[in-house]
This record gives sequence, C-alpha cells and structure tokens, in this order.
Amino acid sequence: MVRDMTEGKVGGLLLGFTIPLVLGNLFQLFYNAADSMIVGRFVGTEALAAVGASSPVMTLAILFINGMCLGASILMGVQFGAGDIEKLKRQASTTMVSGVVFSLALSAVCILFTPQLLRLIKVEEEIMPLAVAYLRVVFGGMLFTFIYNFYANTLRALGDSKGPLIFLVISSVLNIFGDLFFVTMTDLGSTGCAIATVLSQLVCAITCGIYVKKKVDFLNLGRKWLVFDKDLFVTTVNYGWVSATQQASIQFGKVIIMAMVNTMGVAAAAAFTVASRIDDFAIIPANSIAAAMTALMAQNLGAHKYDRLNEGFKSGMFIEIVYGILTGLICIVFSGALMRIFSDDVSVIEVGKTYLGIIGFFYIMPALTNGLQGYFRGIGDLKVTMWSSFMNIGVRVVAAAILVRGFGFGIGAIAVASLIGWLAMFFYELPILIKTAKRHAYEK
Repeated sequence: MVRDMTEGKVGGLLLGFTIPLVLGNLFQLFYNAADSMIVGRFVGTEALAAVGASSPVMTLAILFINGMCLGASILMGVQFGAGDIEKLKRQASTTMVSGVVFSLALSAVCILFTPQLLRLIKVEEEIMPLAVAYLRVVFGGMLFTFIYNFYANTLRALGDSKGPLIFLVISSVLNIFGDLFFVTMTDLGSTGCAIATVLSQLVCAITCGIYVKKKVDFLNLGRKWLVFDKDLFVTTVNYGWVSATQQASIQFGKVIIMAMVNTMGVAAAAAFTVASRIDDFAIIPANSIAAAMTALMAQNLGAHKYDRLNEGFKSGMFIEIVYGILTGLICIVFSGALMRIFSDDVSVIEVGKTYLGIIGFFYIMPALTNGLQGYFRGIGDLKVTMWSSFMNIGVRVVAAAILVRGFGFGIGAIAVASLIGWLAMFFYELPILIKTAKRHAYEK
C-alpha cells in the first residue's frame, strides 16, 4: 500500500518500512544461494565453482539495471512527497520505456561476449563450459529482472515495501523447487539452476506488475505507459548513470578480487563463493536499512521537511549499528555451521571459516557506510555516493593486491582489504555529512 512518509512518527515509519525490505532482499538472495547449495550438494565442486565464477559477472550486469531503477525511484519519491503526481506518471512511463530498450540491448551484448567476460576474470578452463552455459541463460532473462526492479523500486519510493516482499517470497519458493527439479530430475546441472532462476524472475515481474495495476490507481496508465518525456529522461539518466556506475564499480572490484581468488585453486574459489553468499546475507540487510532511509528522506525532501529528514537519518543509523554488531557476532560464532550449509568438502569449509572469522569483526563498518549512503541518496546527492564507492572499492582492490600478490597472504587478506576500503569510504563521507547537515539545519 502507498504510504505518505512525510507524516507520522519517523522511527516507527522507518522500522515498519525496513522490516519488509530486509526480508525481501534476503529472499532475493535465495535465488543465488539456492543455486550454490543445490549445485554444491547434488552436482559437485566444479559446478559450484562455475556458479561462483559466474556470479560477479552476472551481478555486474544486473546492477547496471538496478542502478537505473534506483535513480528513477529517488526522483519519484521526491515527486510523490511534493504531490506532483502528473510528473510522477511521466517519470514512471519514461523509465519503463528506456529501461526495456536498455535491458534488451545489454542482454544481447552479454550473451554474445559471455566467454570473453569470463576469461577477463581468469576463470579456469575446466569449468568454463559450465560457467558459459549458466551465464547465458541468466542473461537471457535480464528483461524480467528489469521489470521487477522497476516496479519494486517504484513501490518503495511510494512508501510500499510489503508488496515487493510478497512477490519475492513466491518467486524464491518457485526458484528453490525449480532448482531441485532441474538438478535432480534432469541432466542440466548448473544450467538447470539458471533456468529456474529466470522462470522465477518472470513470475515475480508479472505478479508485481499486476499488483501495481490493481493497488496504485495513478499508475494504471494503460497506453500512457508509452509516453516518453525527453526532459525527464535526461534527468533520469543523470541520476541513473551515477547510481549504476556506483553499483557497477563495486561489483567490478569484486570481479577483480574474484580473479585473485581464482588463482588460489578450485577449492579456494568454491570456498570464497560460499563465503561470499554468506557475506551477502550479512550485508544486504544493511543495504536495505539504507534504502528505507533513502525512501523516507526523498519524500520529506520533496515536502521540504528537513527536520524529519535529519530525524530519519539518526534513527536509521541506530538500526544500522545494532544490526552490524549482531551480524558480526553470528558470523564469528557460527562460521563453521554456516559453511556446512553449502558444502561438505572439508577444505572448502576450512578456507571459508577463515574468511568469515575475520570479516565478522568488521561488519560494523558496512553498517556505518551504508547509513551514510542512504542519507546522501535520500537528499539526491548521488555524486558523493559514487565517489565514496569508487574510493572504497579502489582502496580495497589495491590493498588486496598488495596483501595477496605482494606478501602471499591467503583468503584472510581479502577480508582485511575489505576493512581498509570501508574505512577509506567512511572518512571521505563523514566531513561531507557534517557540512550538509549544518546546511539543512540552517534551512529549517
């Protein structure tokens, strides 16, 4: 249901919006996590490594699409908060038209150059055929990924985080059963998991579109979905490319780091794949909290309610810090149990435990930096989030290269490099935050 977040108790609104968002993103992670668990259990280590090697490239492409949707959603949140519904309608249709064209073009390019993309990250030849087949199927469903992300981001901009959750639960369940069917009942292996993922994304996109048509009257546009506003398109691109570049840069850095891990052997690659899945489950909720902050702040920015904007930031940061501490403790204490969910291979489990045991101590940092990112996105200052992300991933890659290539350290060095990147990001954003907060205090 659409919710006006410019009225009511800020803390309650933020928490109520955050919980479904966190649950939704956790269910979305089941797409890839189910692939890894089922492939690791029923197919083997090589197939698991192939899925892991494919993941950074796949995520990089998807983040370009999600970045466009995120940028448009910030604009829609401001428009909704300002009460400019007609402009919001043109914004939605313009984003839909341009996004469909972009996602189809990106899908075609990625399918064509899949082998070259995998060789860039030094995927071993023994798993190359499996990785190519897996990725090409996933790339074939990129249009469905865009449609769902567009609808979901639009709903969140309008204060509705429960609707997207419902569809993600349905599609996640379908994805898991689809994985089991294609892996255990056919000979498709990891490719079958990719097929199940695409089919579940299709269902998610369709059901979310129906929900928007039924529940959001002013977005029941009919033929007006074909309206294309050139001026809004330019504005959307200005927001979208910054957001997409930011998210893609983070994943690009992860691709480089994955290439370093790939040089450690198949067992290390499989272990890092599993550890990265667990890492995602730990960090994605922090991203979700930041997204809730963004939605609340964007609406209040449009309504010029700066006191509520600042209150939303403080409440969000408190939630982030509590979450970061609890998550770190869980990963440290239960690292072995978490690894065994994905694999029975002793060597894979031991390498993964090393990584999780170290990274768990540092999870307070992504909690802090995600909160800052949510603030700057909420006020529309995406260039700060982009440059801070560049700094984060740039410093992380350099640190990993020095520790791994220069000193010959193992998987633990990747965790330490992550800490160094988060620290660089935090100390870049902090003085800008202080300056911006003072300006808003003056404008009240």
